[in-house]
Amino acid sequence: MTPRTVTVGAAGARPCTLVVCRGCCCGNPRKYPGTDHAWQLDRLRAAAAEHGFQVRTTDCLGPCDQANVMVVQPSAAGRRAGGKATWIGFAMDDDVTDDVLRWAADGGPGVAAPSAALELQFVRPPREARARARR
Repeated sequence: MTPRTVTVGAAGARPCTLVVCRGCCCGNPRKYPGTDHAWQLDRLRAAAAEHGFQVRTTDCLGPCDQANVMVVQPSAAGRRAGGKATWIGFAMDDDVTDDVLRWAADGGPGVAAPSAALELQFVRPPREARARARR
């Protein structure tokens, strides 16, 4: 019998993940005309493929008055280094998208520092998300 090689599971190598709200307000061209929401998501996905982070969409992250909302979740390494999920609001223009992409490509929370401009976009998560994070 030959020895088996045990590999670290996907959770051990989990990359930085962008969770992009695309619910009733975020990503809605009727509510926010002039923003190319589809193009933004295409840019995020293309950069993720190039730089090795992930992009997911969700129906609603909660703070609709701060649309478009994204959450940058740390990689496994970022979490081990103390990185926490970071909520970004009002993420509709190319400058914010560029800053999010740069931060995720550099490793995200716990691994790399966000730009000073991006820090101005940080928002508090809804109460339910804060309660889950403390568990």
